[in-house]
Amino acid sequence: MGGIGEALMKKLKVIISGGGTGGHIYPAVAVAQALQKRMPDVEILFVGASDRMEMEKVPKAGYKIIGLWISGLQRSLSAKNLLFPIKVISSVWKSLQILKAFKPDIAIGFGGYASGAMLYAATMKKIPSVIHEQNSYAGITNKILKNRVHTICVAYDKMQRFFPEKKIVKTGNPIRQDLLNVEHHKSEAIKFFNLNPNKKTVLVIGGSLGARTINESIFDGLKKIEEAGLQMIWQTGKNFPQAQTIQQSTFNIQPFIYEMNLAYAVADIVVSRAGALSIAELAQVKKPVILVPSPNVAEDHQTKNAMALVDREAAILVRDIDAKNKLIDEVIALADNNIKQVQLKNNIETFAMPNAAEKIVDEVMKAIREKEKV
Repeated sequence: MGGIGEALMKKLKVIISGGGTGGHIYPAVAVAQALQKRMPDVEILFVGASDRMEMEKVPKAGYKIIGLWISGLQRSLSAKNLLFPIKVISSVWKSLQILKAFKPDIAIGFGGYASGAMLYAATMKKIPSVIHEQNSYAGITNKILKNRVHTICVAYDKMQRFFPEKKIVKTGNPIRQDLLNVEHHKSEAIKFFNLNPNKKTVLVIGGSLGARTINESIFDGLKKIEEAGLQMIWQTGKNFPQAQTIQQSTFNIQPFIYEMNLAYAVADIVVSRAGALSIAELAQVKKPVILVPSPNVAEDHQTKNAMALVDREAAILVRDIDAKNKLIDEVIALADNNIKQVQLKNNIETFAMPNAAEKIVDEVMKAIREKEKV
């Protein structure tokens, strides 16, 4: 096996932990798929938070998952915060039991509180551990783990502000493989979404849970969008019942879009939150984007993600607080400005790192090999 070592001669066993949002889950699944592609007999076990979306999304992707009783601190004063230390201790204890039963060769963490408990337990047991930080501003879980893990994979430059420089490897954010070369599927997408091929298409995505400010801004501006001669694909999330009242044929409205490859293929302009995964996908599909960062995230990291693009003229920023007054006008202005669209497409492409999942797998294998040398 060319020095890969005993751990890789037998069937490799990997624990992957992360969740809470699609931004943690989808990169984790992408790395699991890259591991399987490289080693078809690899055994993978996911560990997540028992009441979060990973408990549904991971099995749908074909992987086994175990849930931990863990959740984050509430920002407001809440009795739930009194349970936090108990949940942490309980989750670390359960993680140790999982490690004892599964006997992994390596643990990989993608952020979120379940990842914190599992990777902390793995480092206690001296199991090689790799974490991945999706955002330009590091999350609290990964900052806590920084001195305990072997390698820290990142998607942005200047991450030595948060992590030991010698542990950092820039890999990018893993994205779904069906988002590569989406431009070849435009005619298929026009038929799928029943669109007019002669009109420009605006794609509005607020993340897997929706985005209230974006939804309300778009809802209030539907007449303006139609009068501007634009058509729209709009992912509202599940908590926007007003969408059911809209009858206009120029709007394709869905709570969740599973065929994101087709949605990106036909989009001329995208309106999106500024989650790290969304930005990685937008860079890969090379779309002019107006970013509306969510204000409801830790340390306002979506604004920091967005500014990394805005500073290189790779995106337009509309603050959440300004969206109701400005978003529709920015969409229409960008739709009318072909030169600006080309500039944004060319500049956002420089952020694309299409082989991120494979690069993370490289670091995983390297960490296992280095552990064997000790």
